[in-house]
Amino acid sequence: MKFTLSWLKEHLETDAGLDEICARLTEIGLEVEDVDDKAAFKPFVIARVVSAEKHPQADRLKVLMVDTGSGAPVQVVCGAPNARAGLVGAFAAPGTYVPGIDVTLAVGNIRGVESHGMMCSEKELQISDSHDGIIDLPEDAPVGQSYAAYAHLDDPLIEINLTPNRPDCTSIHGIARDLAASGLGTLKTRPAPSFAVEGETPVKLTLDLDDPKLCPGFALRLVRGVRNGPSPRWMQQRLLAIGLRPINALVDITNYMTFDQGRPMHVFDAAKVKGNLTVRRAREGETVLALDQREYKLGPNNVVIADENGIESIGGIMGGEHSGCDENTVDVLIESALWDPMNIAKSGRALGIITDARYRFERGVDPEYMVPGLERTTELVLELCGGTPAKAEIVGYKGYEPKIVDFPYTEVKRLTGLDVSNEESSTILTRLGFTVSGSGERVSVSVPSWRPDVDGKADLVEEVMRIHGVDNIKPAPLESHAAVNGKILTTLQIRSRLAKRALAARGMLEAVTWSFIPEDQAKLFGGGSPALKLANPIAAEMSDMRPSLLPGLLTAAQRNADKGYGDVALFEVSGTYENDRPEGQRRVAGGIRRGTASLAGAGRAWSNAAKGGGKPVDVFDAKADALAVIEACGLPMGNIQIEQGGPEWYHPGRSGTIKMGPKVVLGYFGEFHPLTLESLDVSGALCGFEVYVDAMPEAKRRATRTKPALELSPFQLVRRDFAFVVDKTVEAGAIVKAATGADRKLVTGVNVFDIFEGASVGDGKKSVAIEVQIQPVERTLTDEDFEALTQKIVASVMKFTGGVLRS
Repeated sequence: MKFTLSWLKEHLETDAGLDEICARLTEIGLEVEDVDDKAAFKPFVIARVVSAEKHPQADRLKVLMVDTGSGAPVQVVCGAPNARAGLVGAFAAPGTYVPGIDVTLAVGNIRGVESHGMMCSEKELQISDSHDGIIDLPEDAPVGQSYAAYAHLDDPLIEINLTPNRPDCTSIHGIARDLAASGLGTLKTRPAPSFAVEGETPVKLTLDLDDPKLCPGFALRLVRGVRNGPSPRWMQQRLLAIGLRPINALVDITNYMTFDQGRPMHVFDAAKVKGNLTVRRAREGETVLALDQREYKLGPNNVVIADENGIESIGGIMGGEHSGCDENTVDVLIESALWDPMNIAKSGRALGIITDARYRFERGVDPEYMVPGLERTTELVLELCGGTPAKAEIVGYKGYEPKIVDFPYTEVKRLTGLDVSNEESSTILTRLGFTVSGSGERVSVSVPSWRPDVDGKADLVEEVMRIHGVDNIKPAPLESHAAVNGKILTTLQIRSRLAKRALAARGMLEAVTWSFIPEDQAKLFGGGSPALKLANPIAAEMSDMRPSLLPGLLTAAQRNADKGYGDVALFEVSGTYENDRPEGQRRVAGGIRRGTASLAGAGRAWSNAAKGGGKPVDVFDAKADALAVIEACGLPMGNIQIEQGGPEWYHPGRSGTIKMGPKVVLGYFGEFHPLTLESLDVSGALCGFEVYVDAMPEAKRRATRTKPALELSPFQLVRRDFAFVVDKTVEAGAIVKAATGADRKLVTGVNVFDIFEGASVGDGKKSVAIEVQIQPVERTLTDEDFEALTQKIVASVMKFTGGVLRS
């Protein structure tokens, strides 16, 4: 939101300077984002052309002698057709930056004649687009004085960063109201417009809508006999200062009202409107050529203003080119309407139109100013364009029913810690336009029509706090506790951090991907239910809440590959969504590896083979990553079970499911199904995993947080190898589990180190070789002890898998 200092002071009676106003704006929550003090215009001075001679080497150039009021005249070469002796204009000396042409002047040599500066046009000083000649001032303009001060170009420009909940401050009047409430001056009130009307507005209006909320009110007035020329210089300067291009008086008035009062208006050329106007939903496929010269295809979700010719305006967003006002306009229809904020936001986003009107209507405008806004606009039209106004046509508006908020004054202290008296709280609210009723510690507060953001007592506390001064909140340290503090983070938060650290330590890079994905991707990974479809997506291809982290990670890896970085390992610890209930949101640690980005390192096989790198990633890389997450989160790895196969987006023969017990699924890992990759338009060696951090059971509470004493066996660790012949269908994990369970006191670890299939072990059979780690605890084991343990291991494997010791 931009405005000039003089424009603000037209609404605020104050002696405060620029710095004080900017500081106060930030203090009351209207953060100042930028201030342009117009210092760039200070070097320009008013100068008089003493003489103008023809350039000796150029027919279209003149050599001027210019009196700048600071000594002897200076020589300037000028090509303007209106350059002449006696002309008074704006002069820029060498070293001056000229904003309109983005050039810093230097002493020049033009066709053999030196030029010591420039006589400027309006375009060069950003006054207008005119550059047909240099600025021509009255003869009594003070030579040697600042041109910026003379032409009011030194008016500082302030830009504030508005939050979406402050529609009242999308107007300069609203900003002035807040400053006045903070004690920085007095809000100026303008007399109500007064003018005589003649006859009725002949164009009638009908609201043909199935939902009255789409257009709660519409006011229309005809003004006959206007003269639509350029708007006055003061209005053009204000519009140019905030970045708007002056068009003509009628259009400039509507733009002026948008910023001055926060009341978007629209004008129709009455001669171009056929019959009466109707506010209705657009029909499927209807089009309109808008004022931005673009044609928009509309549908039933768009509310329009139409006549017998068709659509004349997209309600609350942009008018149509057909009924726009130009220099030939004689009779004008002035519109002041109310629109549903949600519908305006959806329509504007769907059509890709961003306008000042949409910006205000989607936040909510003051409904009570609909008719006064029409009156004020009519007054400006009569003042600048003349004409005869008819009686206004007002349809649909039922009046404003103020919200009443029950407000205990004690809430200010409870929520902010500020000691604000009841009297000061009441005064602040009253200055802001609220009506306070009652007495004592609890009062009723009526919310003004221009504050749709205020709903409850916490909002009123915020109003009191920001006007009283957030800077009055004194910093205070947290209370110290005598005992050692308990943990602050939840188990889920702790495990999320541990998972991130574990994956980063494995050479993976953290990614942050969108929580919204296309519908076809959501269906591909088990989602796509109607409950998870966004009502108002930020883009058409981001329509569904993600059921998995993998689509985002896979497409991110492909984008990297497309740019030449094919060996990437990415992970993300974030939320996925199974349904629209709170328990349907999961906390998941997911990751993918592409190309040769394994733990051993990426690269060509011949350059990294010694370290085990250079090979395409596979299911075992994904398995290792998933198990690393589970181990980092503190789960006992001895209880983890791996089952073959996973969801349908994984390769059926190269994937696995991680479980803790028969029911608790901790995650999945594996290589991806070729059809999945094809559907995502992703290629290359890829594997990935997802671990459900929220599915991990809580660790049992210990009696003390002190770690137990470290117990190391004084006896030598012994390793024994076994090879079992089992059916091909038997999983290696089952053999590991059986061997581990043979003697849990002595067997401390079992690892598979070889799998062999061939004729020597028989058809339908395979040989699985395992290494068993045996750790004596109480004494050194004898040969008899080892023999007994061997028999127990062989017997356990045979019992649970049917395997026999390979001979």
